[in-house]
Amino acid sequence: MIIIPAVDIKNSKCVQLVQGEPGTEQVIIDNPSQVALDWQNKGAKRLHIVDLDGALGSGENISIVKEIVEKTSVPIEMGGGIRTKEDAIKLLDAGISTVIIGTMAIKNPDVITELSEEYGSQRICVSLDSKNNKVVTHGWTEYTNQTPLEYAKFFEEKGAGLILYTNVDVEGLLAGLNIEPIKELKDNISIPIIYSGGVTSLDDLKVLKELDMDYVVIGSALYKGLLNFEDTLLYQD
Repeated sequence: MIIIPAVDIKNSKCVQLVQGEPGTEQVIIDNPSQVALDWQNKGAKRLHIVDLDGALGSGENISIVKEIVEKTSVPIEMGGGIRTKEDAIKLLDAGISTVIIGTMAIKNPDVITELSEEYGSQRICVSLDSKNNKVVTHGWTEYTNQTPLEYAKFFEEKGAGLILYTNVDVEGLLAGLNIEPIKELKDNISIPIIYSGGVTSLDDLKVLKELDMDYVVIGSALYKGLLNFEDTLLYQD
């Protein structure tokens, strides 16, 4: 299991939102590229970047993303505002190791196959954000009729190399995990899963480790000091 610190970018700053809601910023730090480098220096093997402005349709932070790529040397996965195949290609060509595609994947599933064939499936991750066990899109604002498991199976067949599963019901609330949907995904698909949402304690990491989770993204708990990153590395392979 690999522990991945989150670096969420909004208005050129590193922030943490509650359940993705604009205006709920609880942590605001200048210089996201330095934040990313600090995580690498503390032992992060991978970084999770989200362009919240892109996800919410209020702008983009590509210059900061490029700065992070230049400053760091670990693989970077990134999502937020990837609305076209060209958006994904721009990031892949800029040095992002893995693009995380959500809304576009739901609207145009064939793009996942095309990108996987052109760049390698390991660089293409489909983001499945879940509210009430239904996948939501457009920055968590629109519901679909499908469950995360239904979409995960579908996109595995489409050629995705990874699935990012975020449980929005617990995201940013610092209230712990909902295990059943995680276990259901892990038991029914064979490609690696990145889990995100509600990780607040070492006990949560122990549970995810026992589920044989591949990757775990941690955001608010690290920034608010509920978890010490060095301690989380005890659960890292």
